[in-house]
Amino acid sequence: MAHMTQIAILIYPGFTALDAVGPYEVLSRLPNARVTFVARQPGLVHSDTGALVMRAEAAIDELPSPDVLVIPGGLLGSFAVAKDQKLVDWVRTAHQTAQWTTSVCTGALLLGAAGLLDGHSATTHWAARDRMARYEATYVPERLVRHGTVMTAAGVSAGIDMALVLAAELRGAPVAKAIQLLIEYAPQPPFTSGSLATSQPETVTLATGLLRKAAIRDASRRAWKTVRTALSRPQPLPTEPQ
Repeated sequence: MAHMTQIAILIYPGFTALDAVGPYEVLSRLPNARVTFVARQPGLVHSDTGALVMRAEAAIDELPSPDVLVIPGGLLGSFAVAKDQKLVDWVRTAHQTAQWTTSVCTGALLLGAAGLLDGHSATTHWAARDRMARYEATYVPERLVRHGTVMTAAGVSAGIDMALVLAAELRGAPVAKAIQLLIEYAPQPPFTSGSLATSQPETVTLATGLLRKAAIRDASRRAWKTVRTALSRPQPLPTEPQ
């Protein structure tokens, strides 16, 4: 019986939905493969907009050795998980036996924290490009960067490209081409502002401002959730004065 390829897509509070769902739409169509959304613990996980919720089917402890890891990015969430030692250790350990360890967008920060980018070139979202140096990695403005069994993809939509490359590696180019046709992936964007190199300065300024506002909203939601969680906990009864 052929080996069932186990693919783990990590989700965490503040992940970017398309970073996870884009690769899922490709990899879920692979023959003899199973995609599992994993998180620190099973349950509902909010994306970085706060408007979309996805369910993690399993905890990372339940899938310690997947064949493929996909780490999506996020706004503030990706910076938080890069400091989460349990997640960092899981990625580092799983990578030792995985066929492929991959990231989309700022998911590269978690790979960097696990030491998987040390001394290598890597890509990430352009807004986080300066962060790569913290992990002894060299940022390159490419759609996709590979070294060994590690693959990093640029921002958000690049995850679909990465997943198609993975599909070809795992099941061959004919299968990958068929999946590309199934999802009708033939992008024809109406503008040429899909990268820093092709964008006007005023577009970069506007995009940076939008990103900053989104990060502020994300931070506000996180702060309110912390307060709400604290208020929901039973409070100890005051002690009677002596």
